[in-house]
Amino acid sequence: MALTRSSFLAILAIFVLTFVCSTEARRLKRLSPVSRHASPIDLSKFQVPLSNGSASLPPPVTGLSLKAITLGRGTQNYTCAAGSTAPPVSVGAKADLLDATPLLPSLPSSESQLILNLLPEYLVSFDFATIENSSIPILGKHIFDAAGVPTFDLGKLGLLKAKKIANITAPATACKGANGKGNGAIDWLALTDAPGSSELKEVYRVHTAGGKAPASCGGGPARSINVDYAAQYWFFG
Repeated sequence: MALTRSSFLAILAIFVLTFVCSTEARRLKRLSPVSRHASPIDLSKFQVPLSNGSASLPPPVTGLSLKAITLGRGTQNYTCAAGSTAPPVSVGAKADLLDATPLLPSLPSSESQLILNLLPEYLVSFDFATIENSSIPILGKHIFDAAGVPTFDLGKLGLLKAKKIANITAPATACKGANGKGNGAIDWLALTDAPGSSELKEVYRVHTAGGKAPASCGGGPARSINVDYAAQYWFFG
C-alpha cells in the first residue's frame, strides 16, 4: 500500500519527537551558553496558525516579532464539588513549555510547519517521565498564579502575565486526548499582556490536543480532575 502524504508527515512527527529532539537536546546541553546561541534560528519564516478552518483568531499586533515557538505538555485542571452533576470548574493549568527551536533545522523545509502542527497530537501521549528522559529542552513553565492569572515564564526571554482577547474552538478533527481518547481538545486562544509582564506581549495557544473535562462531575465526592493536554504556544514581543 502506498504511503500517503499525511501518513508520511505523521511518521516524521513521531520521529522528530522520539529521536531528533532527544539527540539535538543532548547536543545543546554539551555546548557552552555562548556556542548554544551563536547561530540563532530565523523564526521569521514561520507563521502562527490563526484559523481552525471556520473561524480565526486576530493576528499579532503590528510591530511585534516572534520570540519563541514552544510545545506545551501538561494538564488542564478542574474541580468538582461533592454531589455535583454540573460540568467541572476550570481552576487553571500547569505545563512545561518545550523549546521547538532545536527541531526546526531537522525538519524538511517544505513541510516544517505542517510537521510542527502535528506534534501536539503525539506529544499528548508522552508521559512526563518519557519527556524528562528524552532531554527535550524545556524553555519555560506555564502556571496560573495565586490570583488566577495565566502566567508564562520563559526565563531570559521574558515573563507574560496574560489575559484572553479571543478564543475559537479546536477543529473537529483535533486529537481528543492521550492515545486519541478523551473528551476533546481545548479551545485555541489569543492572549495579551497584563500588568506584571516583562518583554513578552502576546501568546497564542493553537493546535491543541486533549485537555477538555468530562461534561459532568457525575455526582460523588469532591475531587480534582487533571486532564492531559498538549498544544503549540507562540510568543511575541
